[in-house]
Amino acid sequence: MEESSSSSSSQYFSIFMNFPLLSSVLAFTIAQFIKLFTTWYKEKRWDLKRLVGSGGMPSSHSATVTALAMAVGLQEGFGGSLFAIAFILTSIVMYDATGVRLHAGRQAEVLNQIVYELPAEHPLAESRPLRELLGHTPLQVIVGGILGTATTVVGYLVTLIAK
Repeated sequence: MEESSSSSSSQYFSIFMNFPLLSSVLAFTIAQFIKLFTTWYKEKRWDLKRLVGSGGMPSSHSATVTALAMAVGLQEGFGGSLFAIAFILTSIVMYDATGVRLHAGRQAEVLNQIVYELPAEHPLAESRPLRELLGHTPLQVIVGGILGTATTVVGYLVTLIAK
């Protein structure tokens, strides 16, 4: 009975050895942390909401999915079905970040300006502003992709050296 209990607990801890998962989470964390500094550099103020918010430089979504695809490719091979799935997911997320989400953010800016200019007695004048920082410029997405790739390659090299 103890043997099955031991093997089942090792299954739970095996998640901490999952290279694609760890690479993705690390790339996301690094990207979000960098946003704190890019916001400070651009706006000369610290904004802790940038640690969890979307939009901005670099794209944490792009960093995350690029790290995932690269880790799957390095671990399972770049010719397999798993890499193909990860690559398509990465392509969709990166395309969406510069397309739909970027334009939704720009529309939110316009709508917020319209609401701001409404007379005080208008029913919508007191409505809460829409979030404007939703998507990414192509440069932010590319930098996120480079960050995700670099994070995974460095992690892979470290694991090779450690063996």
